[in-house]
Order: sequence, then C-alpha cells, then structure tokens
Amino acid sequence: MNKRNVEDLIRLVEDSEIHELTVEGLFTTVRIVKGVTRLPEGEAVHFAPAARAAAAPAETDVAADPIENDSGLAPIVSPMVGTFYVASSPDAAPYVRQGDHVNKGQVVCLVEAMKLMNEIESDVSGIVARAVAENAQPVEYGQVLFLVQPDQV
Repeated sequence: MNKRNVEDLIRLVEDSEIHELTVEGLFTTVRIVKGVTRLPEGEAVHFAPAARAAAAPAETDVAADPIENDSGLAPIVSPMVGTFYVASSPDAAPYVRQGDHVNKGQVVCLVEAMKLMNEIESDVSGIVARAVAENAQPVEYGQVLFLVQPDQV
C-alpha cells in the first residue's frame, strides 16, 4: 500500500459516516479511526496529521497551528510512522541544522521503521528554517519534520 492509497482511505473516512476502517494487505495493516474518545486499555491508535492538510483548513485551524502560520515555508514530512533521527548515529553530526542550505534530494534525517533506517530526502532546495520533530522521538505518517525556506528562482 503506497502513500496515495493511505491518503485516499483517510479522505474516505473523513468524508463519510464511517468511523473506523481497517484494511489488511499481505504485509501491512492500516487502521483509521475517526472521533475516538476512549480506547480499550492497552490499545493505541496512530493518527495521520497529513490528512488535515489535504482538506481546506478552517480559518480557526490556521490561527491555532503554528506550523501552518509559517507561510512560504515548504514542509518536509515523514513518509511513514517510525522514530526520527537527526544523524546516522548518536555521536555523528546531524544531517542538517537550522540555517543550513539543503538541495532537493539531499538526505536530511532518518526515520527508523521496523528496524530499518530510511533516509528522508528534501523535496525542495532552500534554507532549513526550523526543525519541527525532536531527535529520537516517534513521528507519524505525514508529520512535519522540517520547514524549509525555498530558494528564489
């Protein structure tokens, strides 16, 4: 299942009266839950923050979300659920820091998922304006990791 399929499923749940959807594939299972107020003890649900960006945000949402207030900045988002790392090892220098220039396709961080280290590349060339995610912390699919001020063409 690719990113586009998951985004389509999220939109399906958001735009319908469906409250929970589970899709099982050969190697993956995706569970989307809408409007959860209480879960059985020990059960976890992972929400996809990127789904909100796909819909037109309400005026109040923009004012409440500091990331969306950074107009003109391009987000670098996590393509998967995992653990975010700024460097290849604890004693290595970070791939990028705030103020560094990045090129499109340059590795900016790692996201560990299922014991595999996945290199995350920048989608844009520009200056890293802000690192949003914290090192060695869990990240969700679609979560903003960095904000980049794109180069002027």
